[in-house]
Amino acid sequence: MSAVSMGDLAQSVLLRRQNVEIKTEISRLTSELSSGRVQDVTRHLGADLSYLTDVERSLQLNAAVTNSTKEAASYTAMMQSSLNHMQEALGGLSSEILGLNASGLNQTAQHVSSTARAAMDTILSTLNTSVAGRALFAGSTTDAAAMQGAETILSDLRGAVAGQTTLAGVEAVLDNWFDVGGGYDSVAYSGGSENLSPFQLGDGERIELNIKADDAVFRETLKAVSLAVLSQDNTLGFGADLKTQMLTRSGELSFAAGNEITGTRANLGYAEARIEDATVRLAVQKTSFEMARNALISADPYDTVVKLEQTQFRLESLYTATARLSELSLVGFLR
Repeated sequence: MSAVSMGDLAQSVLLRRQNVEIKTEISRLTSELSSGRVQDVTRHLGADLSYLTDVERSLQLNAAVTNSTKEAASYTAMMQSSLNHMQEALGGLSSEILGLNASGLNQTAQHVSSTARAAMDTILSTLNTSVAGRALFAGSTTDAAAMQGAETILSDLRGAVAGQTTLAGVEAVLDNWFDVGGGYDSVAYSGGSENLSPFQLGDGERIELNIKADDAVFRETLKAVSLAVLSQDNTLGFGADLKTQMLTRSGELSFAAGNEITGTRANLGYAEARIEDATVRLAVQKTSFEMARNALISADPYDTVVKLEQTQFRLESLYTATARLSELSLVGFLR
């Protein structure tokens, strides 16, 4: 059997190629040792990537739902704060009205009316609150304010109650104006007719924050405040008795509206609890998916170190062989 010899050029090319392959292997093993993950996932999993793909997809879905949950948490927190602010303004007005007495009634009533106007501005401003450029209480129309300004509303109300001489007459006009289909819808509310889209909480669960500025609780709140403001409007020419009756009735309605806001906040609190539960569940799911992914693509540190040492030894051996071959010469061979 004849021996196959290799020329110097071929041998040099072979040595360089082996040098490159070994260095590449060392680089790969070093990277896997530092990152803890294999570089060639396909080879590591035997070309079966179905389970890894499923885990990655689950992680992406988890991230999307987590973002939705965070947004829902932000919405509910701001809504809760807004309702608290509104309730405080209404409570302050109610307390002042209940504190009215016969002495200096006219001057005190004027002060209460000013308080009512300030409360109205506060309530309308609160209903126009937005988060990240999206209106909270405008329903599906998140790119516009939910309510018109106080002067726009009061101007229309003045025209509606003008000429009334009894509390029953004033209340009937206000009831009609604040009822569905009345002036509140055509003049005051400028939000959408549809509710805000539900927030996804994962596992088929979602939460609906169906709190809009045209809800009954806000209609009643603004009706109570408007009654107090209009009671001291000199352009309407109301008598002293009617003014007092309107203020008293405003106090009663304010107290009732405050209780309604409490109920709304309680429902919102239940939504916040569900969102918190979903946040915890999603965090646990994320950890589980990450552990599953790491189990699939993580590099065994002990095995990697052993391979790295073996590869380094191969490189050193290659360098030794190359050095010895480079010392060969024709003179040495002829000796």
